[in-house]
Amino acid sequence: VSVIFVALCFTFGVRIVGVDGESMEPTLCHNDRILVLSSIWSKPRNGDVVVLRKDSFVNTPVVKRIIATEGQTIDIDYSTGAVYLDGVLLDEPYIKEKTLLQGDMEFPVTVSPGCVFVMGDNRNGSRDSRSLSVGTIKEEYIVGRVLFRFFPFDRFGKVSDSGRLNIITAD
Repeated sequence: VSVIFVALCFTFGVRIVGVDGESMEPTLCHNDRILVLSSIWSKPRNGDVVVLRKDSFVNTPVVKRIIATEGQTIDIDYSTGAVYLDGVLLDEPYIKEKTLLQGDMEFPVTVSPGCVFVMGDNRNGSRDSRSLSVGTIKEEYIVGRVLFRFFPFDRFGKVSDSGRLNIITAD
């Protein structure tokens, strides 16, 4: 019974995922371990940090941030590094640096129904929806939303929608 319960929890509830790479710095770092809530429990929202799988992109789970959802228009001004959502400049305190690395996608882009536009927080070190090889992501490829980081222990904490971490200290 315990094994079945644990299997059901990890199938329909939560998963443990390791972060591979630097595309989500400074929010998440290489080798961080995160707890992910299954996507069957929530609709994707702007700002969510999610784990996704898209075999044509990469065959292992990757972590990215949702920038736009279906029907929204994203535009990037690479000369200033500014990202616009439906014509409004995004305030992105979670990014490592301004968005200067240009992909091969032409902007502005309106996100198709049932899809999301994702980017890494390390905008100049991330392969994401700015690249035609990745493009917008169908919601069905989203494994789940990142809840918190549990390893390394000195950075244990919740990963909020704004990308800031609420650090829990051992005091």
